[in-house]
Amino acid sequence: MIRVGRLAGFHITLAILFSIALGCRSQSTPSPAAATPNAEAIAEQLRTIADAGTLADLKWPNFPDYRQRVQALYEAVSYTPVWVRDGQPTPQAQAVMTALEVSRLKGLNPEEYDAERWPSRLNALKSAPGDATTIAHFDAALTVSAMRYISDLHIGRVNPKHFKFGIDVAQKSYDLPQFLLQKLLPASNVPEVLKAVEPPYYGYQRTEAALQNYLALADQDHSAPLPEVQKTLAPGDAYAGAEALAQRLQLVGDLAKGPIGDPKPGIYDGPLVDGVKHFQSRHGFNADGRLGKDTLRQLNTPLSVRIQQLDDALETWRWLPVDFPTLPVAVNIPEFVLRVFSPDHRIALRMNVVVGKAVRNETPVFAKDMKYIVFRPYWNVPYSITRGEIIPSLAKDSGYLARKNFEITDQSGRVVTSAAVSADVLAQLRSGKLLVRQRPGPTNSLGLVKFMFPNEHNVYLHSTPSQALFSESRRDFSHGCIRVEKPAELAAWLLQGQPKWTLDAVRAAMQSGRDNQQVNLDRPVPVVIIYLTAVVEENGEVYFFDDIYGHDRSLNAVLAKGPRYPGA
Repeated sequence: MIRVGRLAGFHITLAILFSIALGCRSQSTPSPAAATPNAEAIAEQLRTIADAGTLADLKWPNFPDYRQRVQALYEAVSYTPVWVRDGQPTPQAQAVMTALEVSRLKGLNPEEYDAERWPSRLNALKSAPGDATTIAHFDAALTVSAMRYISDLHIGRVNPKHFKFGIDVAQKSYDLPQFLLQKLLPASNVPEVLKAVEPPYYGYQRTEAALQNYLALADQDHSAPLPEVQKTLAPGDAYAGAEALAQRLQLVGDLAKGPIGDPKPGIYDGPLVDGVKHFQSRHGFNADGRLGKDTLRQLNTPLSVRIQQLDDALETWRWLPVDFPTLPVAVNIPEFVLRVFSPDHRIALRMNVVVGKAVRNETPVFAKDMKYIVFRPYWNVPYSITRGEIIPSLAKDSGYLARKNFEITDQSGRVVTSAAVSADVLAQLRSGKLLVRQRPGPTNSLGLVKFMFPNEHNVYLHSTPSQALFSESRRDFSHGCIRVEKPAELAAWLLQGQPKWTLDAVRAAMQSGRDNQQVNLDRPVPVVIIYLTAVVEENGEVYFFDDIYGHDRSLNAVLAKGPRYPGA
């Protein structure tokens, strides 16, 4: 069972109680509040709030991005309260308030939904059950907060286009007024309705469970940082922080709790080494068991940072489409890993990848459909590489083209030269009138197969002759495209519905088949290039990776400003 902190546990208990209560009650669609002497006054105040797009009672009072939605909701019910009946909150209102209070367990910020203000608002309703201002302000505040929460939970708090990511969340956003009127307000089980708002992916669900566990761990953790080392420690070396290291490894699950055999005081050895190896494997290091500065830096990273990484991962999961016709091929950039999913959402294929270099050649975040594969491809060299790398090399080495198996072509693909380069040809290369491509073969930079999902970034998956790079722990070496470790296996999986293309046939096409042979997929396969610095595997283990492109840092800077950039 997942352990949670004292505060989190209290809120979960509340949520369960409300869930049980509502699940046992048959609740019909709420009707507008009964006519009362102050009904007109309530309606007028609700109309004023909705038209203004602001409510001073809210922590973030302005809601221009939700103004039209709030108007549409209240127009549909003639500006009567939807959360208050007979001067008191409906069961649905109570359940939604509970969800807002425990939203931290979803990787959200309860302050953005006024979590701390609902008790005082409830007291105000009880104290003045017929007061028009109290009722209108309570109802409008809960409507805005519920809309913010549902949108944030479904498509994220920030639109990924804010970061120029190629993922469109607008296509899956809800019609919020209709969602409230048709699903939430009449719900007999509000927690169940809200659960269906979240992404359906197992990876998301595991990340949510891991967040709850790490919130509990942070509540328990009062340890001081582990002592630094002057030089990397090997098994058997003395280490003054050995006991504290054991406690840290036990806290985060890399070392079993309880006595650790017959440890030698102050010695880094035995189970401690095994625990460090496990920790290293979860943090993107080679698991060599040597305790150096980088490993200690990760061990001393506060759990609050890990919690933030899990929060960021949940946000990223919420951006992804939920209606893939087939499950996608997913590349996680900071992990340097590609996964292929089977129809039961399990991992069918996994491999290491090489991604774009940080700073200048970052692999973009986007989603597109893979449509075809090319065996023994040409590499059409991008102009930026021609200008920055090939032209300087040609100027120094007259044999560069032949040695690299390059050829220069015109815009139609006609070969101009594959040997000596004249001053005129060099000038036309500089101006972009001529192009460079590399002929197919085992030394081609794209390897022997490329996987095409047409996109504006000109990024794709491909094999590579540089196999040694896949054994590196950090693998950002490319110009932006993604090199795959097991290209034949990936091609065979993508072509599995086409009987001709067995694994042996794929390998034959790569090694001795026709040059530049294009094979179309029977149906497009979604490819998602994502950015997760926290990943929870199928066995529940949590892996953390460095924010190599700074995307998490940028996301957190926007989130710190509050609900100013809604997902849609």
